[in-house]
Amino acid sequence: MTSTGLLDGKRILVAGVTMDSSIGFATAKVAQEQGATVLISNFGRALGITRRIAKRLPVEPPVLELDVTDPDHLAALPDAVREHVDGLDGVVHSIAYGNPETLLGGKFLDGPWDDVAQALHVSAYSLKALAVATRPLLSPGSSVVGLTFDATVAWPVYDWMGVAKAGLESCARYLARDLGPEGIRVNLVSAGPLKTLAAKAIPGFEDLEALWETKAPLGWDNADHVPTAKAVCALLSDFFPATTGEIVHVDGGFHAMGA
Repeated sequence: MTSTGLLDGKRILVAGVTMDSSIGFATAKVAQEQGATVLISNFGRALGITRRIAKRLPVEPPVLELDVTDPDHLAALPDAVREHVDGLDGVVHSIAYGNPETLLGGKFLDGPWDDVAQALHVSAYSLKALAVATRPLLSPGSSVVGLTFDATVAWPVYDWMGVAKAGLESCARYLARDLGPEGIRVNLVSAGPLKTLAAKAIPGFEDLEALWETKAPLGWDNADHVPTAKAVCALLSDFFPATTGEIVHVDGGFHAMGA
């Protein structure tokens, strides 16, 4: 019997891959291992880094330049994708940013609006922007998956990024409503704290991740991105055909525990 991967024949865009320590990179790797054809994206100064780390994937993927806050980039995205594949079966939104000097690490009451607006644009609104930009490439059965960090409570040091993630989670529900009639699913994966480039930029992040050491019933390895990547790939697959507007927690069970 010939073994098949969970994503055999799928064409997947993973938007927001910078370092090989990122969730996006881990997702691209697992997706390739499961049979998908993968494209990745980044922009600006990080684009060169992305092109270098793309060589570390099992199959070097095309690297697209995509700033999800740039209308011109979004408008050009379908043609850029079609240079490599004739459509998409899945889109991964692995994108977030908040100025760590003004919005994180206990600065909630002082966060200036311009920086808050940027965080909301990059981290929440861009899910809608990316979904709409790739909509011409998606067909019934396609899947959009984003990454969040539980926004139902207020966390130490996370501050305005928590607000941005709450916006992302609400955005995903409305996208699920509006894209569902086209057969497009929209879901999020809520991961526990992981050692990524973004996490390193959060002042006091170690205080946040320390909470998982004693409260996650399955335990939690903050250096292991694979469980999160596998959940993303499962949602990209055909194994969740009637699931949309959902948030799947990959956090060792932390979210379900009390004090």
